[in-house]
Amino acid sequence: MKLKYILPVLFIALLSTACSSDDDNNDTVPEINEVDGLTMVQEIENSNHTIELYNNSGYFYTGYNDVSIRIKDNTTDTFYEDFTISWMPMMQMPMMQHSCPNSAIAKVPGKDTVYQGNIIYQMTNTDGSGWSLTLNYTIDNVDYSVTDTITVMQYENQNVTSFTGSDNVKYVLALLEPTAPKIGINTMKVGLYKMESMMSFPAVEDFTVTLDPRMPGMGNHTSPNNTDLTYSSVNENYQGNLSLTMTGYWVLNLELMDAMDNILKGEAVTEENTQSSLYLELEF
Repeated sequence: MKLKYILPVLFIALLSTACSSDDDNNDTVPEINEVDGLTMVQEIENSNHTIELYNNSGYFYTGYNDVSIRIKDNTTDTFYEDFTISWMPMMQMPMMQHSCPNSAIAKVPGKDTVYQGNIIYQMTNTDGSGWSLTLNYTIDNVDYSVTDTITVMQYENQNVTSFTGSDNVKYVLALLEPTAPKIGINTMKVGLYKMESMMSFPAVEDFTVTLDPRMPGMGNHTSPNNTDLTYSSVNENYQGNLSLTMTGYWVLNLELMDAMDNILKGEAVTEENTQSSLYLELEF
């Protein structure tokens, strides 16, 4: 065969190979890591499944914990996309046991295998012990359950508090936001729950939480443009504006008022009374 015929044939063969390779690469769908950016806290297993628990820090702390969940089939090593799941956190004390405020668990929009909920641990032992977590779930109309101990560390500042109001009701109040405080106006959110029983902590609606932030190390000065926290039925928590004028340690002095404006807990800050008995802490 003459050279003028060989060269076109080689060119066509090379072009066909290149196009085929490009087509193969285009058909490859990259695997998506649905827990990218999260850190695993713990795996809880039974003979059928492994339940993975994730959050941002990789630890459970006292206060508000946002938790992401996946369930893996131990046989196929794949993750389920459709299931229902609930949980029951439990604190074992010497003479009694109790639960804590916790949300329902729902599938995260836009994700196939990840579900999400939150738990508010109001206390823990000094070594992080005392808590267990039971997960009850259903896959393909079959019910399963798994329980394991978990470690809950004490958060460095007071981001949750339990108290009895003047109405003789026991409450749990927890700081939800800001999680990354900044100088300026921050959206402040708190969750408020009443202890209906040792196992039930429903959210409290239509109260008011007054706010007076102070810096004890700086003459106990306050800041301008704060607003009291009122209930949001959409988010099921209390929201207001928190003004932080500088970095450092802040005490968020609070008063809890019911729907009739009766003060259930806390006091105003004055020259004689430098801190409310109801407060949360923030440092950044």
